[in-house]
Amino acid sequence: MIPVLAMAAVIWGVGVVFKTPVRLRLTLIAALWLAVVLAQLVLPDGNGFRQATGGDVRPWLALGVLGALVAGYRALVQSLRRRAAPKAETEPPQQGSFRAAELDRYARHIILREIGGPGQKKLKGAKVLVVGAGGLGSPALLYLAASGVGTIGVIDADEVDNSNLQRQIIHTDDRIGMPKVFSAEMAMKALNPFIEVRAYHRRLDEESAAALVADYDLVLDGTDNFDTRYLVNRVCVAAGKPLISAAITQWEGQISLYDPVRGGPCYECVFPVRPAPGMVPTCAEAGVAAPLPGVIGTMMAMEAVKEITGAGQGLRGRLVIHDALYTETRVIAVKSRADCLVCGGQHG
Repeated sequence: MIPVLAMAAVIWGVGVVFKTPVRLRLTLIAALWLAVVLAQLVLPDGNGFRQATGGDVRPWLALGVLGALVAGYRALVQSLRRRAAPKAETEPPQQGSFRAAELDRYARHIILREIGGPGQKKLKGAKVLVVGAGGLGSPALLYLAASGVGTIGVIDADEVDNSNLQRQIIHTDDRIGMPKVFSAEMAMKALNPFIEVRAYHRRLDEESAAALVADYDLVLDGTDNFDTRYLVNRVCVAAGKPLISAAITQWEGQISLYDPVRGGPCYECVFPVRPAPGMVPTCAEAGVAAPLPGVIGTMMAMEAVKEITGAGQGLRGRLVIHDALYTETRVIAVKSRADCLVCGGQHG
C-alpha cells in the first residue's frame, strides 16, 4: 500500500512543480486508485502485485469513499461561494442610476443630510471643467473624481516636469515628460473608473474658450497667470457659468466663487486692475510651500461639491484668504461693481 501512496504523492508533487491544474492531478491519482482496485478484484490470490498493494480491496474502497467525500465537500463549498459572490454587472447603468459598487463607494456622501442620494445624483450628472492641472488643479481634480462628479474636463498645455512633483500630487515620477492632462486622466480613472474624463492638451485661448466652457456647468480656474484668469472670467460671465477661482504664492492662498448671474461679483469686479509685471511673482520665481496648493485646491473641490449639490453656504460674494505660515484664515465680503467692464455689476 505504501508504494502506491508514495506514487500518488509523486504525482501531486510533480504537478505542483510544473503547475498542472489540480483537476488533472486528482484525475491521475483517481486513475491510479482505480487500477489498484481492479487489480485487487481481478488478479488471483497470491499475485505479486496484489500482495504489494495490500492484498485486500477493502482498505482501497474505504480510501476511495473518503476521497469522494472530501471531493464532494470541496465542490459544495465552491458552489456556495459562487452563489454568494456578487454577480458582475455586464449592463451599463441607466442614466442617473448607480451601480451597486457606486452606492458603496459614495455611501459616506449619501448618509450626509446635506447631500444624500439626490445630491449624489446631481454630482453624477454634473460637468466640471478644471483649467490647469498643476498645483491647484491636482488636488481639485482628485477630489472631484473621488466625489463622483460624472464628467470632468481638464485643460493644460504643459508636460509633467521634475520640479512639479514637489506639490502637484496628481502626477508621478514615472510620468515625467507626459502631458499633464493625460497624467491627470490616468490618476483620476485609477481612482474612480465610474467617471468620464475629458483631457484637452492645449492652452485655453480666445478662439476655443467660449465653446469649451459652454459644455460645462461649473468652471474651476487654478492657473498661475492673469491673462488666463481674466479670459476664463470673461467667458464664464458671457456663458452665465459659475467660476471658482483660486491663487497661491509662497505661504498664502485665496479662493472665491464668482457668479454675477446669481448675485455675486465676477473676478474682475474684485480684481479690476491686473498687477504690473513683476509685482506678483509666480511660484517658480517666489517659491511655494508644498502643502499649500493642497489646502486651497481641496477647498476648490469642496466648494464645487457644495455648489453642485446646494449644500451649506458657498463663497459667492466672499473671498477666503489663507495664511499657512501663521495658520490664519480670513473671510472678507466682496461685491459687484457697477462700472465693471465685464459684468457691469448686473446680476439676476
